[in-house]
Amino acid sequence: MKAMIVNTFGGPEVFELANVPMPTVKSGHVLVRIAATSVNTVDMMIRQIGADLPLAPELPAILGMDFAGVVEEVGDDVTDYAIGDEVYGCAGGLADLAGTLAQYMVADVQLIAHKPNNLSMREAAALPLVGITAYEGLIRAGIAKDQRVLVHGGSGGVGHVALQLAKYFGADVYATGGGEKQLMLIERLGATGINYKTTAVTEYVAKHTQDAGFDVIFDSVGGANLTSSFDAAALNGQVVTTVSLIELDLSTVHFKGLSLHVVFMLIPMLHHFQRAQHGKILKQLAAIVEAGHLRPVLDESQFTLTDIAKAHERLASGQAMGKVVVEV
Repeated sequence: MKAMIVNTFGGPEVFELANVPMPTVKSGHVLVRIAATSVNTVDMMIRQIGADLPLAPELPAILGMDFAGVVEEVGDDVTDYAIGDEVYGCAGGLADLAGTLAQYMVADVQLIAHKPNNLSMREAAALPLVGITAYEGLIRAGIAKDQRVLVHGGSGGVGHVALQLAKYFGADVYATGGGEKQLMLIERLGATGINYKTTAVTEYVAKHTQDAGFDVIFDSVGGANLTSSFDAAALNGQVVTTVSLIELDLSTVHFKGLSLHVVFMLIPMLHHFQRAQHGKILKQLAAIVEAGHLRPVLDESQFTLTDIAKAHERLASGQAMGKVVVEV
């Protein structure tokens, strides 16, 4: 089968087209013919940093985590899937799991679900990693009806899904963006947009919460922006982040009694830990999508498998609006 492989880590130019052996299905797994995959920030990190990351695969490697496709073969002990089923998931591209930048992959059935029937393959491939991350974070934060929720990075990959899910759970949702296009998308998805470049934290906390602060903050920007999340949170508030590789003074967290939730959704894949939870979340997301409450936003760019270097460049440019998707 054809695959885009990396023989070394580095810039986008490291991808090479190659013919590699067809993977063999095994117990508890399915062989999937990949229709589409999407590019996530972690895919770029692995490609760039490689061996210095504890989640990097051995070389030569097939990267790519998200996918949507069709089941071609089922392994022993697989009862929930049959040949011809359309499925989606986040099931490879790190450690010892071969990725999605190939015509076929073998996926653990605990990490997949049936594709939402009202999404295209491209749309479905955009959803797994960001959807699982957003859903897990909001659930861990105890999302509830009528709460005031602030999403940092509301037009980004994780952020635009967290925004829609928070609306689905009945929250009053606000989201930050840094430009007119970002704010327009945020408003179109049903949240109140806040331009973080022109509005100070104290200003939007006063305007939208009467100085009380937000009950839940989903920070998909993270890093130094976490200080803004702490400042914007209500007393005993919940702060969720997906980017916490930073040293910070937690004094505000202490004096406000905040709870900080770090979501690292790759743990089940890396450590074979509670993998079935990912499958359950994907099923929940499919039901929410089919009920009309969630839809991934795709960037306008179009890429095929051999364009993967350009797809990585597109995401790295910061110009993409929505998920960058690659058709296989």
